[in-house]
Amino acid sequence: MTEQTLIIVKPDAVKRNLVGEILSRFETKGFCILKLKMLNFTAEMAEQFYAAHNSKPFFSELVSFITSGKVVAAIIEGDNVINVTREIIGKTNPKEANSGTIRGDYGIGILENSIHASDSKESFDKEVNIIF
Repeated sequence: MTEQTLIIVKPDAVKRNLVGEILSRFETKGFCILKLKMLNFTAEMAEQFYAAHNSKPFFSELVSFITSGKVVAAIIEGDNVINVTREIIGKTNPKEANSGTIRGDYGIGILENSIHASDSKESFDKEVNIIF
C-alpha cells in the first residue's frame, strides 16, 4: 500500500554534512522524495511538533536542540513507507540501534540521533502540517 511519511534530518546531521548520505538510503530503498525543504524550526514550531512530550522532563531539551540549527525535512512516498522507514532509521538511542541503521551509523546521542521520522499516519498528518 502506497503511503507517505515525514523525515527530518536533524541539526547534528546537517552540521556534519550527512544530508545526502541519509536521503540516499530512502532513494536506494525505492522511495520517492515528494517534497524537500531546509529550514530552521522556530520555538513555536518545535513546541507544536513535540507537543506529545510537553509534560516530560526532556521537553525543553528537545525544543532547544531542534531549534539549534538547520534541518532538512522531506515527504517520502512508497509501499509501507512508515514501517520501513522506522526500520531504516533504527532505535531512538544510537547505542541501542543496529549497525546499518541511520541512528546506529550516524547518531551520537539520544538528542543527536541524526533523524526523526513520523511513527504513524496520525503523526505524519500532524507533523507535516507544521513543516509544510
